[in-house]
Amino acid sequence: MPPIPTTGSPSDVDRLPGAARHLLRRAASPDADGVISHVDPGNAGWDWVTVTVHRLVPGQALSREADNQERLVLVLEGRASVSAGELHLEGVGSRASVFDGPAAPVVLVAPGDAVRLVAQTNALVVVAAAPGGATRLTRYIAPEDILVEARGEGNTARRIHHLLDTQMEAGRLIAFEVYTPGGNWSSYPPHKHDTENPPVEARLEEYYLYRFARPQGFGLQRVYTADRSLDESMAVGDLDAVLVPEGYHPFGAPAGYDAYYLNVMAGPNRAWHFTIDPDHAWLMNWSPAAPRAQEDVNA
Repeated sequence: MPPIPTTGSPSDVDRLPGAARHLLRRAASPDADGVISHVDPGNAGWDWVTVTVHRLVPGQALSREADNQERLVLVLEGRASVSAGELHLEGVGSRASVFDGPAAPVVLVAPGDAVRLVAQTNALVVVAAAPGGATRLTRYIAPEDILVEARGEGNTARRIHHLLDTQMEAGRLIAFEVYTPGGNWSSYPPHKHDTENPPVEARLEEYYLYRFARPQGFGLQRVYTADRSLDESMAVGDLDAVLVPEGYHPFGAPAGYDAYYLNVMAGPNRAWHFTIDPDHAWLMNWSPAAPRAQEDVNA
């Protein structure tokens, strides 16, 4: 596979202030391999997370050679055939749009297994990677086996798909899908996970990929540290990505623009422990220890 470009639309990104220019990654038009954006430790300035986003047409293929990386292959939209190690799957995919309802199917690929995917329809595909951990599995997780959680209340209500949470076996990677109705907030109240202090907090780099039910939609992402040495607010559009190397990171969806984002996280240890910004802890209205399944809320 030829070298992957680091980002698209450099003229747009260059107009942003320094820190925001680094954290906000705009999507480009698909290149010959269908790549619209790519983040890795070399261009992100972090240690663990690599994410490549592809927009593929029917028959178009992508591949990854076997190496020391654990991978997560997500067909977010459309359908594809996927081969990884001894796993061979046809018709992987659950929806035409991320807003159609079901969770995305998950293909987890152990270090040492190669990957090949061929699009069977127009497809939006994410390949995420991190250095392999102690657990090494290649497996398929069907949409019906993924927990759908209702989190928050009122203007902080949102829906979470636990694509690969820490209750599911994997070596390093963690992934969620989050649906934020227009007018609501998520990743809320603001929290951080940038310090390795078990069991209170885990150091996790985090990647966000956004979609909006109306393509002209936008959202507001803030990333800030307690001392404000990092404090950036960014307007994100459809298929934009944001990097969260450290700090608190709330997201708001303006009225009328339902939002989706994919979260991918990894760090030195696979744990999801976080610290709420004490200034906003009074807004905490959900329990990470006891997620509410959507069916329980609707019962």
